[in-house]
Amino acid sequence: MTRILGSTGSGRRRRSLFGALASFLLLSLLIVPNAFGVHDTGAFELEGNATNDPAVVGDDWDNVCHQVLGSDCSTTSDTTGATAVAWTAEPNPNFTIFTGGGSKDPQDISNWAWKNAGGLPDKDNLLHSFAARYSLPGTVAGGTCPNGTGDLDNDGDTTDPGEVPFDANVKCEVLYFGSDRLDNSGDAQQGFWFFQNPITLGSTPKGGGTSFDGVHKNGDLLIISDFSNGGTVSTISVYQWNSAVSGNLQLLASSTAAKCTTAAAGDGFCGIVNSGTITMPWSFVDKSGTPGNQALNGEFYEGGINLSLIGLGGECFSSVASETRSSTSTTATLKDFVLGGFGKCVATLSTQVSDAGPVTPGTAVNDTLTVTSSNPTKTATGTVTWFLCGPIATGACDTGGTNIGTSSLSGSGGTATADSPNVNDTTPLGPGRYCFRAEWPGDTNFTDGPYSEFGGATGTNECFTVKDTSAITTAQSWVPNDSAHVTTGSGAAASGTVDFTLYDNGDCTGNVIHTFAGVAVDSSGDAKTDNSTFSVVIEPGTTISWKATFTATDPNAVGGSTSVCETSTVTIDDDITTP
Repeated sequence: MTRILGSTGSGRRRRSLFGALASFLLLSLLIVPNAFGVHDTGAFELEGNATNDPAVVGDDWDNVCHQVLGSDCSTTSDTTGATAVAWTAEPNPNFTIFTGGGSKDPQDISNWAWKNAGGLPDKDNLLHSFAARYSLPGTVAGGTCPNGTGDLDNDGDTTDPGEVPFDANVKCEVLYFGSDRLDNSGDAQQGFWFFQNPITLGSTPKGGGTSFDGVHKNGDLLIISDFSNGGTVSTISVYQWNSAVSGNLQLLASSTAAKCTTAAAGDGFCGIVNSGTITMPWSFVDKSGTPGNQALNGEFYEGGINLSLIGLGGECFSSVASETRSSTSTTATLKDFVLGGFGKCVATLSTQVSDAGPVTPGTAVNDTLTVTSSNPTKTATGTVTWFLCGPIATGACDTGGTNIGTSSLSGSGGTATADSPNVNDTTPLGPGRYCFRAEWPGDTNFTDGPYSEFGGATGTNECFTVKDTSAITTAQSWVPNDSAHVTTGSGAAASGTVDFTLYDNGDCTGNVIHTFAGVAVDSSGDAKTDNSTFSVVIEPGTTISWKATFTATDPNAVGGSTSVCETSTVTIDDDITTP
């Protein structure tokens, strides 16, 4: 059973570290008497048992067990800060052994095969496998957890090949691992593979057994450990998978004095077995039937390695396999194994709309996707495709919608962002609620894709509202009146009436709005309408015209009818400013 929590890491400058690695490890073992090593980081106890000692700072395997299982462990406490944990039990002693000639460490996993069968020496039969990873504050060489930057060989000069100035922002990545076995009757050589790609048991017949699913990726880590003379002598060699070198395995470091309790100060890796009978914090029965979950001398193994010192602090490991082998040679015959999941590069997606509104049509709105890596040295890359749903009354854009375009992720330090194309700007949206969705296929570091982010069921941080539009027009309800002054050529007083006709255009030829007929001309020659009941709606900019026609009372005294057309354009001031 395995629980995956995700992995973080901060190591960098891998190429620069390899050049100085051998000299650093040698000097740290020989001339740094006050330095701390991987067993003294304060994160984990490497003292040859699996139970947390309250007097010692750090977690132990009982904390890992409880974090994974939640029960069947002798503690009720999880780890105090592991970024990834694994605890895997083999279902039975005859389960999952290697088979076939291609099951060798220098061979890619596609050549490996496994089967369920007995026949292994009991000392090579693994029962449980476990691992834990920590991302700790980085220190200089000689500190509690060197992060691979600074004066690696302690000569007072950071300009040596492979060295860079100390950077306190770089984390120190430390990996702890271990296993227990059925019997202690003989020395046991063990290997621990940490794979970046997920590795699982396959189902295709292969090599007299069944295939594995998954392949190696450059940077996969192999730790080979040999305890002899009852655990008093420890040899550890550290390799990485590198397809560019002969045999695919590149030696990064090795030590014949790698026992944690006697390793020199400043050790970058060490291992230890139990030197006496211990009580395991989980159900454990060895070949001898030792009661009370007890493990005899040499049946329990644990080790640790500072990944930052070997240039692998930035790797995310998805799977871990513990294996027993015929020797410490890289071409040794592989025997038993326990395979489980571990941490990996986990991508956390979040989005934020630029303006949740309500916004007016024509106001640009976009969405921003942020992809946060569990490992700050692995920053997401690739193309994001954007969709827009709406208008929708409730919910989110979890499916469907209109493809509105793509954009590229960019960033550093484990955080990358991408902005969607703008919407609602050049093509205004209608009134309503709209929601974005971002789709990203993942990349070589984030292989669990495709990923989709739409803000959950309610579209939190994804949705915005467009306002309905409104417009106002003004008009006056006008009670029209007009006046005319009639004169005669002789200067005598005019006598007669005036017809006032109102037209809807500017030249008295349009539609008649109304006629005020027979308005009498007074003794001064004036005629005025006295309308108080008829009204007409006049909108701003309307052009109207009046036609006034005079008809004399005595046509013999005044020659015929005369008329005139007057034009007006109505202006309404609807911009009212309060003083």
